[in-house]
Amino acid sequence: MPERQSSRKDAVRNREAVLAAADALFARRESPEDVTMADVAAAAGVGKGTLFRAFGDRAGLLRALYEARLEPIWQAVETGPPPLGPAAPPHDRVPALLDAVLCFKLDNRRLALALEEGGSGSPYRAEHYKRWHSLLRAVLEQIPGLTDSDFTAHALLAATRADLVEHLAGEERVPRKRMRAQLANFVTGVLTSGPLQGLTAEE
Repeated sequence: MPERQSSRKDAVRNREAVLAAADALFARRESPEDVTMADVAAAAGVGKGTLFRAFGDRAGLLRALYEARLEPIWQAVETGPPPLGPAAPPHDRVPALLDAVLCFKLDNRRLALALEEGGSGSPYRAEHYKRWHSLLRAVLEQIPGLTDSDFTAHALLAATRADLVEHLAGEERVPRKRMRAQLANFVTGVLTSGPLQGLTAEE
């Protein structure tokens, strides 16, 4: 039993060391593609085999690091006070949720870009995306007169895609404050516009 407990503790320590090493490497490197699994293993002081057993592949490592950074925001979303928490009115909570996503991606530009561009699967099937979409859709459904909350949630999240955030912040040099204001205006416009006249979901 003590040997098994020691093995589990070693696995936890190794995982924490790997995540810390990957975090530091992504913060220093100019391009996410410059960070390899071998780089992370060397920086963490573990073998590549340990890395692959713990995370599966590079995409798995990126997801784990992304989720670790995102966890404080999820805690605020699930149990925190308004405007992020569940007690906030829908018209206030939707803009606050999207602002949180945008700020997170601005603070984690390289990691978010690497995660959304990497791997062979669709980013729309990623667990973190499905979680945000499900939450937004549920909140949007509480707004009277707003139709097709499923598509609206997708459309709003598209405004926070990592490649768009990188383009605006990196290429166009849009200041953070302005980008947040632009997103807030866009979200408010969507929430107050109502359904398009003359069109139905079937058309």
